[in-house]
Amino acid sequence: MEANYPRIKANTAIYWRTIFVIFLGSMAAFGAEYCVQPLIPVIAKEFMLSPASASLAVSAGLFGMAMSMLFIAVIGPRLDRKKITTASLLLAAAFTVIIGICSNFYLILLLRFLQGVILAAFPSLIIAYINEEFEPSSVGSVLGIYIGGNAIGGLAGRLIVSSIADFFDWRMGLILIGLLYLAIALSVGFFLPKSHHKNTGSLSFNPGKIIRNIFSDTKLLLIYLIGFCAMGSFVSVYNFITYVLLHAPYNLSQTFIGCLFFTYLVGSFSSAYMGKKSYIWGNGKVIGISALLMLIGILITILMPLLCKITGLIIFTFGFFGCHTGACGWVGKLNKGDKAVSSSLYMFLYYTGASALGTLGGFFLEHYGWNGVVAMVTTAECICLLLLSTVNRMIKKED
Repeated sequence: MEANYPRIKANTAIYWRTIFVIFLGSMAAFGAEYCVQPLIPVIAKEFMLSPASASLAVSAGLFGMAMSMLFIAVIGPRLDRKKITTASLLLAAAFTVIIGICSNFYLILLLRFLQGVILAAFPSLIIAYINEEFEPSSVGSVLGIYIGGNAIGGLAGRLIVSSIADFFDWRMGLILIGLLYLAIALSVGFFLPKSHHKNTGSLSFNPGKIIRNIFSDTKLLLIYLIGFCAMGSFVSVYNFITYVLLHAPYNLSQTFIGCLFFTYLVGSFSSAYMGKKSYIWGNGKVIGISALLMLIGILITILMPLLCKITGLIIFTFGFFGCHTGACGWVGKLNKGDKAVSSSLYMFLYYTGASALGTLGGFFLEHYGWNGVVAMVTTAECICLLLLSTVNRMIKKED
């Protein structure tokens, strides 16, 4: 059914302004969530922790996001898209600064968890905003640009913090990046157009309703699980590739490790490109191609030369962002109800995968080295392809 309010038309002034603001917000949200990732070895050294334990600094935030998504899935229909996403960015930026001055690891984990809880509102509601406010023919492209902001934000956050950690102190890096995110949050509040979404539904938190929503549509559940495997693989790879490259035979500096995240630029291109192709090829084909690229990329990283490691990461990253773009768009298309609910449930399993596999990869690294991480990720990507095949068969039967 067509919306009874004007959608944002492609290539208009408000279209480009809105895309730019969403892009900036995406950078700040995902920069705040992942800027501690390249610091895992530094944190492990300072607090005398194992790789798996130190990775909890990343996983705690992702777990907080996952848990919060359940709540947002219920109250999402009543939330003002613009006000809540702006508040989410402001508070997350403040938490980044506070974490930078914290000297207790367990307190850092608590703060990261709370930061994740707060940040959870941004991705689910901004994806709902895109689906609701833009013309349907533009949604795939805008989602791709939004996810491109994830990539650029992740790159900038990691690079800035890594460089400052190398020359000064990792705490100073978090404080400075937190102040930058605060400025971005204020710009989103000023320039993002007001949402036309009308508040509906109940504010009651009903766990039974959440479970019913997750399992009510098998196709959507399988796509959620694709997100679980893809995101879990991605976070695990970037959590622990730093350990491999900081030690022999590579012995790279923290600054170079930060530069390694320039591979995210490929992800930015991939998300925009695959977003457009999803409208032409279909989301299922985009996910299939992307998952295969992730599989090829991670297998290339088994090879010892540094160039092979970087090449494999580039291919893997291109594949991940394409897979995420295709899955996000497919969830929006298949769900006929409130978009914030399906976005939140997708993000719940997406970040649960990031938290679970992002830490589990540390176990494989400690016991089996980098090849153990590769084996875990390869298994996850094969599961992605099996899930996709099942969804495609179900859709064909319905047709």
